[in-house]
Amino acid sequence: MISAGRISITSYLGPGDVERALRADVLAGLTSQPKELPPKWFYDKAGSDLFDQITRLPEYYPTEAERDALLHFAPEIVELAGADTLVELGSGSSDKTRVLLDAMSDSGRLRRYVPFDVSDSALREAATMLAQRYPTLQIDGVVGDFDHHLGMIPKASRDESISGTPTPTGRRMLVFLGGTIGNYEPSARRELLANLAGTLEPGESLLLGTDLVKDPGRLVAAYDDRAGVTAAFNRNVLAVVNRELDANFLVTQFDHHALWDAENEWIEMRLRSRVAQAVDVRAIDLQIEFRPGEEIRTEISAKFRKAGLETELAEVGLEMVGWWTDHNGDFALSLSRRRG
Repeated sequence: MISAGRISITSYLGPGDVERALRADVLAGLTSQPKELPPKWFYDKAGSDLFDQITRLPEYYPTEAERDALLHFAPEIVELAGADTLVELGSGSSDKTRVLLDAMSDSGRLRRYVPFDVSDSALREAATMLAQRYPTLQIDGVVGDFDHHLGMIPKASRDESISGTPTPTGRRMLVFLGGTIGNYEPSARRELLANLAGTLEPGESLLLGTDLVKDPGRLVAAYDDRAGVTAAFNRNVLAVVNRELDANFLVTQFDHHALWDAENEWIEMRLRSRVAQAVDVRAIDLQIEFRPGEEIRTEISAKFRKAGLETELAEVGLEMVGWWTDHNGDFALSLSRRRG
């Protein structure tokens, strides 16, 4: 744990944890049928830069749609949540979160921010910037994987302020933006939602960002832009495996493919082998054969309807109390409260 004034950062990732997770995911994914790789491995430095480019493409609407909803409805969300502590999963640069923090500050409620991310450097950079923007804000960063370390999120119980005087922290609002919940298949999504609900005390809330079902043509275009940026982003996961696990994927011999699965109401991104080829992943002593046209699924991105999401939340003990969309109705923010 590192602490400096109003900023503390605690890491629950030990040396080698990330590499062990990558090894396990690659071994399990490339030996399954069909083959797959989890989307979390897109985001090395090159992948993060490519995704930043994607968010500015004309075809890719989710980022700006979510921002639009936040800009219009943050004060209403903050009022309804009644929280003085904001906990954000996958906080990254905390860019969009500043809209919520501003609204909480304007309301006089803001006391504490808990950014949770796998990247130690991203947390430190964001925390330093936010400490300058909000001079009285206590920032307690958590470096971890929210598939494993949700239980490490600080509780909203009586706590010591900077002056050392015990003060109640009141309520937390847990924030999970960006539509990332859509990257989970239904069973894994239910488990994650149940774990999120389990971290909340009765009366605390979850603000969830979800992309909505819409015209399949628009959806596919958002994941298969004309400039080819998403294709480069998708192939980058193979470059990550090459670098980190001493593999020899010929990245240019895989084509990017995006499709709409109407039955499951999700987008799938895949990498399709152009030729018959063998790939060695030497760090895990694995050789994989690819047939011409064989694919690796690299991402699903589920799209939601209000009624279905409300049911999923209710099944894990969360009651939806608020629903807001951008002006086009493309992307939704929902606020759900832990029953109890």
